[in-house]
Amino acid sequence: MQISSCCRFQRTSGTKNTVNCLYCFTRAHTVVLPHRGHVRVEPGPRSFCLLPNPKRKNTHPTLGAHYRPGMADDVLTWLLDSDPALRWQVERDLAGEPEPVWRATRARVATEGWGARLLALQDPDGQWAGGAFFPKVHGEVQWPAEGEGQPWTATTWSLAALRDWGCDPAALTDTADRLAATCTWEYDDLPYWGGEVDVCINANTLASGVWLGVDVEALAAWFPEHQLDDGGWNCEWVEGSTRSSVHSTLNAVRGLLAHEVATGGSDDLRAARHRGEAHLLARRLTRRLSSGELLEPCLVPPTAPSRWRYDVLRALDHLRSASLLDGTAPDPRATDAVELLRAGRQPDGRWLQGPVQPGAVWFPVDVPDGEPSRWVTLGARRVLEWWDQA
Repeated sequence: MQISSCCRFQRTSGTKNTVNCLYCFTRAHTVVLPHRGHVRVEPGPRSFCLLPNPKRKNTHPTLGAHYRPGMADDVLTWLLDSDPALRWQVERDLAGEPEPVWRATRARVATEGWGARLLALQDPDGQWAGGAFFPKVHGEVQWPAEGEGQPWTATTWSLAALRDWGCDPAALTDTADRLAATCTWEYDDLPYWGGEVDVCINANTLASGVWLGVDVEALAAWFPEHQLDDGGWNCEWVEGSTRSSVHSTLNAVRGLLAHEVATGGSDDLRAARHRGEAHLLARRLTRRLSSGELLEPCLVPPTAPSRWRYDVLRALDHLRSASLLDGTAPDPRATDAVELLRAGRQPDGRWLQGPVQPGAVWFPVDVPDGEPSRWVTLGARRVLEWWDQA
């Protein structure tokens, strides 16, 4: 059978009649494309790539029973029609573009669209909105009025956005040094890169620190020192809480993973991360351990940006990244969360935006509640393809 030129294959050098699939980078297996049926090459380690199971008419491992030929292309085209901050991730994780292609798109984040716009809003002293976690005006913290919600414009949230968008840290030049000299936390006026007492804040600071090349080893060591007996973390530990929070625990393991990716980590930090992940998996990412009831954050669809908040997509996205780093298979205890995420798929293959957190933003980067969300769809597709291909 002749392989169509549109199929995302590359010939394996020196190996006759075998190809690599650029969707999942495995060799010599059945590759199925939505608009060309399927092409079988020599049997390999996977039974499918991304697309329909030939044994089940009009089904798809990720798009499911609503699948129709061409749908995956429709959604992919829609996802690619986006800001460079989102597009490069679609190119790398869903479209299977060669590395030079997605890296070229990623390089545009600092000079085009959201990334360039947010960089332009940086204060001369390296901060955003004059403060570490909350905006400040003339040195006075601008606490939100009742019902206004957390403002998302200060330094911590701006750095997190640029980091998540894949902005080249070189574009921030001497930001790390300027923050070390000028930025302090609202809590006890502590220096920025040393963190403070809040787990979620420290996790974000750890991730941003290693991204910008700051020595944050003391902050990394803070996490195992403040891990609770049940394996997780709680931002309210300073008030005496001894029961972990899924919000705090997920943020902690995400921060530790970012540190490990950047530095190689250590056995102690890796063990702390694994304990935190086990805490979440013991609850199947979705339920209270005591009663089996669905966790409150799992009662609503995922939201983008999720910021500090727990949801099944954010938890699964972390497990995917951890699994790829550790070289381990997906944990079956995440099955309930996967099916909950899969259930949010709409008939057209998109996912809708969940309840958007209130609070001031520099500018919107996704849609209002209930509309098809590119960020949520990207994340859901990425997670489900990892899970379904295992």
